Amino acid sequence: MRQIIVSAPEQELEHIVRRAERLGAVDIRVYPELQARDRVSVHILADKPSRQELIDGLQSVLNGVDDWRITMTPVEFTLPALKDDEKREEKKKSSGGQTREEIYSEVGPNANLDVNYLIFIVLSTVVAALGMLTNSVAVVVGAMVIAPLLGPNLALAVGVALGDGTLMARAVVTNLVGVALALGLSLCIGLVWPVDLESAELMSRSTVGFDGMAIALASGAAAALSLATGVSSALVGVMVAVALLPPMAAIGLFLGAGHMQLALGAALLLSVNVVCINLSAQVVMLARGITPRSFLERKNARRASWINGIIWLALLLALATLLWVKTPTAL
Repeated sequence: MRQIIVSAPEQELEHIVRRAERLGAVDIRVYPELQARDRVSVHILADKPSRQELIDGLQSVLNGVDDWRITMTPVEFTLPALKDDEKREEKKKSSGGQTREEIYSEVGPNANLDVNYLIFIVLSTVVAALGMLTNSVAVVVGAMVIAPLLGPNLALAVGVALGDGTLMARAVVTNLVGVALALGLSLCIGLVWPVDLESAELMSRSTVGFDGMAIALASGAAAALSLATGVSSALVGVMVAVALLPPMAAIGLFLGAGHMQLALGAALLLSVNVVCINLSAQVVMLARGITPRSFLERKNARRASWINGIIWLALLLALATLLWVKTPTAL
């Protein structure tokens, strides 16, 4: 459940309450605002099935109105509790999804290119590189859990689904800077640190097969689904299943040590993971109905989704063909 708080001019109260009632609000309470006599605060209790419709409907009511705000907060519990038959009906209707506003607020910061992001890239690259060089599974898994690159990729999928060019651009720039920093740092480590080709953790990042492609597709879908449903605990497993930093660090280590063929194998693994994550995440966003509110925005988002979907699918087919023709092997 969520509590939606609408702060608006008093003359809009009737429209707000009527729209909230029509769109399935569980409860509605009206309070006068202390700072202004001609303003009201409407507290609306909303459950999962009606949440997105309520947010969209309230925004439609308030379009063209000056000085309004909608705030949504999570509700731990409410008393009196819903009756058993009401609960069963709500479960039947509920898809368990978050609103687009909640999803946007969650992934938006992941597309920010800030100091914290760069520090996480540096730390996870160092951890991944040293973990592979010392053949330590626990250390490599630790680098996977940090997973700073998963956030920008999910932000890109959300930006495509919503047709938000600004979010897409931020996500792409953040991804590219992270990739460049990780590659540069791992290359430096490979130049000064002896690369042991007997390390199973390192060599496992030099090849990829169709099983790896299937894992990446499923993991990308799971990541997007966990974001759309609010089950964030599932992301930890996704981070480990389809980590981006270890193969990226492996590319730099192999290049620094002069093993070009192995570096190409690691680059192919990284490419498969990135393409599969973005393609499957976009499909999940489409299946969950994560779209903009207005008709024009939905039209633009649909075009962006088609273009990006075709690009990712073409890249996936190209990678699959490359895997079919020749899988890179260690020299």
